[in-house]
Amino acid sequence: MQYDVAVIGAGIVGLAVGRELLQRWPRLRLVVLDKEPRIAAHQSSHNSGVIHSGLYYTPGSLKARLCVAGAAQLKRYCDEHGIPYRECGKVVVATSPEELPRLQALFERGQANGVRGLRLIGPEELREYAPHASGIRAIWSPVTGIVDYEQVAQSYATDIVRAGGAIWLNHAVVGVARRGGWTRLETTGNPVEARLVISCAGLYADHVARLSGGAPDPRIVPFRGDYYVLRPERRSLVPCNIYPVPDPRFPFLGVHFTPRMDGSVWLGPNAVLAFAREGYGRFTVRPNELLETLTYPGFQRLARRYWLTGALEMWRDFSRRAFLRALQRYIPELTDDDLLPGPSGVRAQAMTRDGTLVDDFVIERQPGIVHIRNAPSPAATSSLTIAAYVADQIASEAEALVTAMV
Repeated sequence: MQYDVAVIGAGIVGLAVGRELLQRWPRLRLVVLDKEPRIAAHQSSHNSGVIHSGLYYTPGSLKARLCVAGAAQLKRYCDEHGIPYRECGKVVVATSPEELPRLQALFERGQANGVRGLRLIGPEELREYAPHASGIRAIWSPVTGIVDYEQVAQSYATDIVRAGGAIWLNHAVVGVARRGGWTRLETTGNPVEARLVISCAGLYADHVARLSGGAPDPRIVPFRGDYYVLRPERRSLVPCNIYPVPDPRFPFLGVHFTPRMDGSVWLGPNAVLAFAREGYGRFTVRPNELLETLTYPGFQRLARRYWLTGALEMWRDFSRRAFLRALQRYIPELTDDDLLPGPSGVRAQAMTRDGTLVDDFVIERQPGIVHIRNAPSPAATSSLTIAAYVADQIASEAEALVTAMV
């Protein structure tokens, strides 16, 4: 089967890319391939559902630029397609004087990124937005929202099919070969040949890149995050997103409080090494994938650097009491009875050989192939602007394909 464009991965980013290309060039023959029997099977349906404002990211980075614009564009898309969302806002809470300089720096970063409506607030105003939260100072971000990203992904898929594109599920890519201006994709279903290939493979982004002869790094290392769910009768404790002040010394954000579109409230997550790339359970192990992670020099360096943090995260993963204590720092009146077992997700974190966690989106080119090598949070928020960015990168090739049809 021959196509002008093949997109690998039917997560929210891959679907957004396919949709964007058909919006710009409706005559393209386009197919989206995915190894699963349904779309949005992994990160796209296992995330917290937050529409991020762009507060955290380095000014000028792809994350900062694409998130701020992407959040506004995503809300417009939801308005146009009847997808519900809520601008419930977010408070980033400092609970000790030591956190105040970092809170100030975060506020200034958000302002530099053009995040609308940010304000520094004291404990009295904090109680207006989050009456049960405890803190000495906070940032209020009114444009932070929530949405069901699986519903958004389904809408993108509908747009693709209506525009004449195809979505092939149960088609895992197992081989990539470039010859004569075509890229041949061997799959577990039908083989596909395409003039252009765009890989949005998420947890297996590095595997697909290696299949095509791409750079071995960055490598994807999977981290699992487990959540508790707040007991329904206590949901009023969390009227908006409540987040900690990030500590730049540590690689992950820490526990937070997230309202959901279905009315539930998620508490967490922790961050521990997943023993499989799709290892959503504590005891889900794929030995070859675990060995790949443990023998990677970058992970070994990271583990040496953050062994104590990692040990504390593992302890909190198994100790409900330790998890509760971390939550009580922000909402002291939480009790053990308020915590119900919740879901988990796996974050595809790109890492370099020196143990650095790649902070920005990473998009690489090979002849005839574009690889999205790193697209963690806020990729869902930024999905439409990531898609536009990729389309800009391949505009000349796409125009040539359309011109050749005439």
